[in-house]
Amino acid sequence: MRNQIYAKLQPEKIDMLTKLIEAYDHIGIVSTIDQSRGLVVIRSTEDCLPELEEILHHLPFSIELFFEQPEE
Repeated sequence: MRNQIYAKLQPEKIDMLTKLIEAYDHIGIVSTIDQSRGLVVIRSTEDCLPELEEILHHLPFSIELFFEQPEE
């Protein structure tokens, strides 16, 4: 059962990502793993994950998605 997505984006876009995800009530919670590298995890529910993925694919900035935590 998958309930989170790891992502890498420009560090200066982390705050924007957080605000965009928060704007969709209850779709996910963004936590920063490594700010200097732009690594975050977005936790969601199994039911909301398809909608969350769709949102992430249409952001106004580049983001790389992973389904397992990327290695250091």
